[in-house]
Amino acid sequence: MLELRGVSTRYGPVQVLWEVSLTVGEGELVCLLGGNASGKSTTMKTILGLVHPVRGEVLFRGRPIHRDTPAQVVRAGIAPVLESRRIFPQLTVYENLLMGAYTRTDGPGIRQDIEAVYERFPVLRERRGQLGGTLSGGEQQMLAIARALLARPRLLVMDEPSMGLSPLYVEKTFEVIQDLNRQGIAILLVEQNANMALAIAQRGYVLQTGRIVLADTAQNLVNHPMMRKAYLEL
Repeated sequence: MLELRGVSTRYGPVQVLWEVSLTVGEGELVCLLGGNASGKSTTMKTILGLVHPVRGEVLFRGRPIHRDTPAQVVRAGIAPVLESRRIFPQLTVYENLLMGAYTRTDGPGIRQDIEAVYERFPVLRERRGQLGGTLSGGEQQMLAIARALLARPRLLVMDEPSMGLSPLYVEKTFEVIQDLNRQGIAILLVEQNANMALAIAQRGYVLQTGRIVLADTAQNLVNHPMMRKAYLEL
């Protein structure tokens, strides 16, 4: 479904990614792991069209998208759940959900999907008229996921969904991610929390200083000596 082929990305003179290649298959849950400044967020921004690679290709369902705008990427079927939620704090919960559907014109379908996310996240129904900025961090994460679902994505790209959350909401967030994947949505999970990510993913990649240094099944990565030393030992 998603393929990065030899992607190199830079910000001005500073190169961040070097020849990154990865794939996410139909219905797969794949994690992209790494520490701070490893290039994880830049990889996500490259996929979403926020930055464009200087070399290599990004393909979605066989079509090159690495020169597309973010709106075109969303229309193609990729929806982001951004780091630190990035909801609109001065809009209500309901208005935030509508922003997730900004590429759509099917009013009845949008209303149906809003009702579906209210069923999935009852707290959002309770707070639908409340300003997004007044929600707790965990509630904002639920809103960010729900907003992405309003785009009816084939692929969710999630950037550090556990960041800044209480342990209870970290667990709840990963349960939601796993449930969405079981329903057939492919997910690329960009995470520092390797233990949690590998517990639910089928495969994973590890980035260090902008390069893929490991790629394997989740189980093999859990047992890999380098992974255990660098990311998994508490």
